[in-house]
Amino acid sequence: MSNNNPQTREWQSLSNDHHLAPFSDFKQLKEKGPRIITHAKGVYLWDSEGNKILDGMAGLWCVAIGYGRDELADAASKQMRELPYYNLFFQTAHPPVLELAKAIADIAPAGMNHVFFTGSGSEGNDTMLRMVRHYWAIKGQPNKKVIISRKNGYHGSTVAGASLGGMTYMHEQGDLPIPGIVHIAQPYWFGEGGDMTPEEFGVWAANQLEQKILEIGVDNVGAFIAEPIQGAGGVIVPPDSYWPRIKEILAKYDILFVADEVICGFGRTGEWFGSDFYDLKPDMMTIAKGLTSGYIPMGGLIVRDEVVAVLNEGGDFNHGFTYSGHPVAAAVALENIRIMRDENIIGRVHEESAPYLQKRLRELNDHPLVGEVRGVGMLGAIELVQDKATRKRYEGKGAGMICRQFCFDNGLIMRAVGDTMIISPPLVITPAEIDELVTKARKCLDLTLSALQG
Repeated sequence: MSNNNPQTREWQSLSNDHHLAPFSDFKQLKEKGPRIITHAKGVYLWDSEGNKILDGMAGLWCVAIGYGRDELADAASKQMRELPYYNLFFQTAHPPVLELAKAIADIAPAGMNHVFFTGSGSEGNDTMLRMVRHYWAIKGQPNKKVIISRKNGYHGSTVAGASLGGMTYMHEQGDLPIPGIVHIAQPYWFGEGGDMTPEEFGVWAANQLEQKILEIGVDNVGAFIAEPIQGAGGVIVPPDSYWPRIKEILAKYDILFVADEVICGFGRTGEWFGSDFYDLKPDMMTIAKGLTSGYIPMGGLIVRDEVVAVLNEGGDFNHGFTYSGHPVAAAVALENIRIMRDENIIGRVHEESAPYLQKRLRELNDHPLVGEVRGVGMLGAIELVQDKATRKRYEGKGAGMICRQFCFDNGLIMRAVGDTMIISPPLVITPAEIDELVTKARKCLDLTLSALQG
C-alpha cells in the first residue's frame, strides 16, 4: 500500500509505538503498518490515502444500518447529557435499559422476555456459561455443568468464549479450552462432507450431538451452544437436514439450548434472528453486534421465561459488569431498533436485497477458482479451489489471503477464512452497490487465479 500522505505515516508510527491490535501478528503488522480508516458513509469507508472502499463485512458483521446515521449519534449525545452512566447493581435501574429490554422482548422469539446486558458477545457467552450452571444448581442438579459446542464455532475471545468456540488456533494459546467444555463436528459439508450428500452429512453431523450427550451422560450435560449459521468459521450454512435433526435430539434430552445470535441476530438472515429463520426454540440467545449497528459496544443474553422462573428461586446471581446495560449504549440500541422497524429494513432484506445478493453471488459459480457459493440473507461465502470436481484446494499457497489483499487493493473488503472468502455487507446495501460488490469480487478472483497459476 502506497503512503503518500504524511499523516498516514504518522498514524502508522503511533500504531507501531503504542498499539497492540487484536488477532494480529505484531511483528508483521509493525513491518507493514495498518491501513488507516478515517471516515465512512453508507456502505463505504475511506482510508487516509483517500481510497474509497466498499465494506463487504459491515465492519465485523455489525454495521447493520450503515455508517453515518446521525440519529444514533444524536441518541448517544442526548443520553450523555441526561444520564451518562449509572450501574444496575444494588437494586437500581434506569429508563433506557428497561425500555431496551422491552423492545428486545418484543422482537425476540415467543416466550423470551428477559435480557441480561453485557458489553460484548464474548461477555454474553461468559454470562451464559455461568447462568447455565447456576440454573442447574438451583434445580438440584449441580453436576450438569458440561457445555457442548462445535468445532470451528466462534463464541468470543475471552477465556470462556474462546473455550466455547472451536477454533484450535485459539485453544493453542492459553491452555484452552477450560474444563467442562467439549466440541462436536461442525455441519460443513463442502469442507468435510466427503462422499456423503449434503442431506446425509447434515444428519450425520447432528447425530454427533446425541452421541456426545450419551458419552458424557445426560446428567452431566448442561447445554448445547451453536450459531444458527457459523459466521467467523466461514459462513457455514448447515444442510437442510441438520437443524430438524438437532431439534429432535434436543427435545429428547434434558439440556438447555443456546443460540449464539451475535452474528445472525438483528436481521442478518432476513429475519430478526437466525432462530426465527430456522424455527429454533432456544432457551437462551447471545446477542451483540447488530444490536447497536456497531456504533457503541453492547451485548446481552436473552433468556426464556421458564429459565427465568427457576433463576427467580435461586437468590443472588453473583455475576455482572460495570457496563452492563450502559445507558448510552441502551439509548443507541433503542434508536437502532426503531430505525430497523420504522424503515422496514429487515422486511426489505427478506423481500428484495437478500434474494438479489444471493442471485448475483451465485453467478460467481462459473469462475474457475470457485468451488461453491453459498449464503443466507446478507451472508455469503465463496470457496476457492484448484479442482471444482474434487474440491481440492491450492495447498500451502494461501489463496484466501492473496484474494483478500487483491480485494483491499481494489476497493472491496472481503474476509478470508482459510481459502473461503466471506461477506456480510450492511443490511442497507442497494442493488447497485450489490452489483459493484460482485463485479469487484469477480475482478479479484481473476487476479487471484492469475497469481496462483503464475
